Amino acid sequence: MGTFKIEGGKPLKGDITPQGAKNEALQVLCPVLLTSEKVRVTNIPDIIDVNKLITLLGNLGVKIQKNGAGDYTFQADEVNVDYLKTEAFKKEGGSLRGSIMIVGPLLARFGCGYIPKPGGDKIGRRRLDTHFEGFINLGAKFRYEREDHFYGVEIDGKLQGTYMLLDEASVTGTANIVMAAVLAEGTTTIYNAACEPYLQQLCKMLNSMGAKIQGIGSNLLTIEGVETLGGCEHRILPDMIEIGSWIGLAAMTRSEITIKNVSWDNLGQIPNVFRKLGITLERKGDDIYIPAHKDGYKIKTDIDGSILTVADAPWPGFTPDLLSIVLVVATQAEGDVLIHQKMFESRLFFVDKLIDMGAKIMLCDPHRAVVMGHNFQSQLKATTMSSPDIRAGISLLIAALTAKGSSTIQNIEQIDRGYERIDERLRALGADIVRV
Repeated sequence: MGTFKIEGGKPLKGDITPQGAKNEALQVLCPVLLTSEKVRVTNIPDIIDVNKLITLLGNLGVKIQKNGAGDYTFQADEVNVDYLKTEAFKKEGGSLRGSIMIVGPLLARFGCGYIPKPGGDKIGRRRLDTHFEGFINLGAKFRYEREDHFYGVEIDGKLQGTYMLLDEASVTGTANIVMAAVLAEGTTTIYNAACEPYLQQLCKMLNSMGAKIQGIGSNLLTIEGVETLGGCEHRILPDMIEIGSWIGLAAMTRSEITIKNVSWDNLGQIPNVFRKLGITLERKGDDIYIPAHKDGYKIKTDIDGSILTVADAPWPGFTPDLLSIVLVVATQAEGDVLIHQKMFESRLFFVDKLIDMGAKIMLCDPHRAVVMGHNFQSQLKATTMSSPDIRAGISLLIAALTAKGSSTIQNIEQIDRGYERIDERLRALGADIVRV
């Protein structure tokens, strides 16, 4: 397991360009399985989870050509569906939660799709019901091998379009169902569909391949099935979670940082939430400029003077992936904030590590924590800690960069799953961080 050694307490300065979006990449790499023609995708982040999916596609028989950094061409004209039944696939697919999204396109094009129970972050229960109920609605037969935790869907003939009301606005569930429905016979209507920018990107990509999807950006998608799809070129958006991480990093280390080419129009509530924490950020073209917060930042209250609550919600609400960042940034704010993590039950359990560093946090229950900011009157103490998941890991890294003394973060593979060359990029800003 790798380790970061960090000497904290140093202000940073400079420009940083966000990587391509991890969550979009895990979606838009899967439609390559829907066509025998070439599909080119650019701005792919070089991170563990995405690289695992690319390897998985290669093992399925997809031809992969690397054109340059983050630039790949895929051609799925000789897919080996039998690979899905091997022990190697069970091990490989089980290590990546994003592998679930190959099932929809495989089912639509080849009539079957299998997946072991996917891995990923240990942030509580993450249901797969929405995915498979959607496939069943389209006419597929479901099977589950309990001993091997192995899921499968199969169909004789073609999927049939239908109306469905999703029980939750699952992003990956919606993506999977959409990828299956584009080749189904007839019309599929999906209500309570997720509408995140990355799902919008997937739908636009599919339309460029010849799909007929209407309602993109809303929670009501209408998909008219087509016989075949063709190739396309697609560019991935910048990662909004990384952008939010850099905003939090800049404020908490009191650093002057410019985040380049952020695609402002796709950031939703993110700038507003950080402004509620008292953080100054300016729009300069398509960049975000954060000045050095020498005098700190003050959390705003609600209109009636009550404590600010920051809660996650499906898009266009605030993304749950940034609540960990908001929480750690609030530890040095002036004022108090209630963090309410509604969508996952274990994502706040890293706060004990921040408390060990001197943060004032009261964990109310698995979903809620009250943070009482230090207003930089008391510096966090350096410590040794382990990264439990991607977002908690980056939050602990931000805390370590502000702490007095030398900190150690273990299990940094969790951070590498979502952040590309983060130590190199932080050193370019002046951070004292070493990978061991």
